[in-house]
Amino acid sequence: MIVNILDNMDINQMMLDDEWILFCSLWKAQLGLYCGQEIGNVTSHAPSSVISYPHSSFFVKDLARNGSPPLREDDKDGHYKFELGENLTSRYKIHSKMGEGTFGEVLECWDKERKEMVAIKIIRGIKKYHEAAMIEVEVLQQLGRHDIGGNRCVQIRNWFDYRNHVCIVFEKLGPNLYDFLRKNNYRSFPIDLVHEIGRQLLECVAFMHDLHLIHTDLKPENILLFSSEYIKVPNYKGSSRSLKEASYYKRISKSSAIKGEALFQTHENLEHLAMMDNVLRPLPQQMLKRTNRHAKKYVRRDKLDWPRATLRDSIKAVSKFPRLQNLVMQHVDHSGGDLIHLLQGLFRYDPYERLSAREALRHPFFTKDYLQRF
Repeated sequence: MIVNILDNMDINQMMLDDEWILFCSLWKAQLGLYCGQEIGNVTSHAPSSVISYPHSSFFVKDLARNGSPPLREDDKDGHYKFELGENLTSRYKIHSKMGEGTFGEVLECWDKERKEMVAIKIIRGIKKYHEAAMIEVEVLQQLGRHDIGGNRCVQIRNWFDYRNHVCIVFEKLGPNLYDFLRKNNYRSFPIDLVHEIGRQLLECVAFMHDLHLIHTDLKPENILLFSSEYIKVPNYKGSSRSLKEASYYKRISKSSAIKGEALFQTHENLEHLAMMDNVLRPLPQQMLKRTNRHAKKYVRRDKLDWPRATLRDSIKAVSKFPRLQNLVMQHVDHSGGDLIHLLQGLFRYDPYERLSAREALRHPFFTKDYLQRF
């Protein structure tokens, strides 16, 4: 299975051409979301209040007898301190560190009960992250109740509070889509793979919107490869309930997979808007007229205030961006028209005019006969 190839690749190793061809020809993308799969009464593992631990010698001896590591203070940022080979409760043994983020760290651990490797997300011991993690668990459980068969969801195995750190246990998956692209020198995916990834991404977004949930953090880093037939979407720390229609947030891009890199690579707001203006079309005047006081600084005379006093390198970076249709045709040999039309619908500035996930799934790019198109 392709996941075995991915799991064993060195971080700097590029995939051989025959492996890449094998991956692109066999891999059918099916995307899922975190869901709740309770093992017993897992909610009993998560107390509603912060736990305080006694520091008596009796308690330390009891920890040692149960195989728990010594008590340590968190680091200055609230991250849990650990050493490889230690236990995380008596059930899990820490094998390696898989990654980290604003929320905390993800550890690869051995589940002694299920006899399998799992990924455990350990949240920083800070109140706001603790509260966000509890919301994430609630979202996971809601998704799990509605995801019959568990085909759409990354499986949550368990969750508990350990030394004032919320710990969420998931099935261990393969690398994320961004790391896969990076390891392969950002080589773009063939159009049939873009079709499969896009279709099932939209299916999962539509699934969330039906439950009036919004992911808020869709990106290649949050699409995980875990078999020759499946991909899954993690990370629900920012998920929220929509007070309006869930379909209000509909902006989904396949440009990373088509190009092999992010479409708009900038962290500067005005530059980002200028790139969008160049690639898509000018920002609608009626939207610019309605800008609030925070956005007014980017608008002048009902137009985007660009280039203004912008650095020359930034102006050059923006001016080199081609129009969306030209950009797509650089990477697609056929079915370009359908894909361009789909992306234009997904990239509409006005969210009320933008295609919903359900509407996008009915687009000709997905509904035309697969064999005829590819």
